[in-house]
Amino acid sequence: MMSTGVILIALSAALFHATWNAMVKGATDRALSIGLVSLGHFVPALPFFLILPAPDMAALPYIIASTVIHWSYYFFLIAAYKHSDLSLAYPIARGAAPVLIALGATIWPGEILSPMAWGGIIGVSCGVTMLVVSSATGALKKALFPAFITALMVAAYSIVDGIGVRVSGAPLSYITWLFTAEICVTLFVLMPRRALIRQNGIKQFLTGFSGGVLSSLSYALAVFAQTLAPLALVAAIRETSVILAAPIGVIWFKEQPVLMRIFAACVVAFGVILIALS
Repeated sequence: MMSTGVILIALSAALFHATWNAMVKGATDRALSIGLVSLGHFVPALPFFLILPAPDMAALPYIIASTVIHWSYYFFLIAAYKHSDLSLAYPIARGAAPVLIALGATIWPGEILSPMAWGGIIGVSCGVTMLVVSSATGALKKALFPAFITALMVAAYSIVDGIGVRVSGAPLSYITWLFTAEICVTLFVLMPRRALIRQNGIKQFLTGFSGGVLSSLSYALAVFAQTLAPLALVAAIRETSVILAAPIGVIWFKEQPVLMRIFAACVVAFGVILIALS
């Protein structure tokens, strides 16, 4: 069973993650928001990058791989939110991730899960299926592919960073280097949109940047927790953010249908609780 401390760390990561995703969903230009989120990763990390010792160089390939995977993740996240509701796209992308992480971590780095953990994984899959079935056919066709690819990206960077942070010997330095590399995404997205930033004003800038700070806190907590517990278990607890995403989507964005989406999110939550208790 995971310790209470690790569970609380992962739950905090879930809260921050659901909140920043809601911020991106509510933005008028999601690509611009992703660039601002990346800026919110880079700016807080820069002072730590300058003063902390470097992580073990054996971790460098993992940092590079994770950075490339995160770029793909942002691309498919924007595509998923462009074509679907928050409470549909978010649980598909995030809810499927623990299943993929558990399968991937069984192969590399060889973490074997208990029957209860696999029972939780089945619960997650059932909850995600309910969300898919409850969606309109047109919306489903547009959302399913980018959301599933996003889930693959989540699984990939979770496994890579889970191993990389252990190899680094210095979790904070690893996280700092990872976020500092976000400057590439920031420049790529924001430089062509400088005029748009001026047009949208300070509100969207602060919203995207604040979302980035929350996102960096969320992922930093998750990566740190992966040094204390198996990758799949930490990821599963973090994905309780699907519980928060459904009410946020219904209340904040007035998304429908209400009952099926909330019920499906609760089924996903039950699955990740089983994983946590395994």
